[in-house]
Amino acid sequence: MSSQATTRVSGVHHLAVNTADIKTQIEFFSDVLGAELVGLFWMHGVEGAWHAFSRLSDHCSISFVELPANHTIEAELGVTHAGNGAGPSAPGTMQHLAFKVDTLDELLAMRDRIRSKGVNVMGYIDHGMCQSIYFAGPEGLTLEVATSAEAINAEAWIDPEVVGLAGISADELARYKNPDAFVAGDEPVAQPPIDPAKPHLAYPAADYEQMMAVPDDVITKHASYTEPPVSVEPSASSDE
Repeated sequence: MSSQATTRVSGVHHLAVNTADIKTQIEFFSDVLGAELVGLFWMHGVEGAWHAFSRLSDHCSISFVELPANHTIEAELGVTHAGNGAGPSAPGTMQHLAFKVDTLDELLAMRDRIRSKGVNVMGYIDHGMCQSIYFAGPEGLTLEVATSAEAINAEAWIDPEVVGLAGISADELARYKNPDAFVAGDEPVAQPPIDPAKPHLAYPAADYEQMMAVPDDVITKHASYTEPPVSVEPSASSDE
């Protein structure tokens, strides 16, 4: 790792949604929203699971995961699903998913595209910091398409009343608005001890402790799957 590598996330690579009907999700996102299917394969290291990727841009996808157990789990409005852009769901679940277009004209064109496929759309609604349309996807997904003419201005859109209600102090607010800079060094940071106060992946405790104790290079070597399911000859242009 370069000593000059800065560390902040730059966007969403993919957002994965569980499904019990991967074909219907692929069909909806292709036909209604124009997202090209670019991946459909056995999910690496997960027995019986399929993984799909539908392209939103060269570096951003919506992903679907179909596991055998998904077919036995009932959706429950207000628990597993919010049902609309203002509905409740369990903490840590996705309330709604908003996609991006670049201009208001593109937003209105997308509204027309969605309606032309027989899907009802509400809006647009002007939120000031963005303009949005709202509609539903398969299996209870709550979806939005939004556009913003400019970056969100923190000074205009952080409400002091809500800051106080959230229990955020002035010092904390300053830190949230200006996160600590971090530059990776020449040596990787060691895995910290397991702290119950921190977030953790849900594995059996003994397995998790063992996994976190495995050196990074061993994980990379033995858990990586780099070959696509179909061999493709490189195109002539790729050699130029």
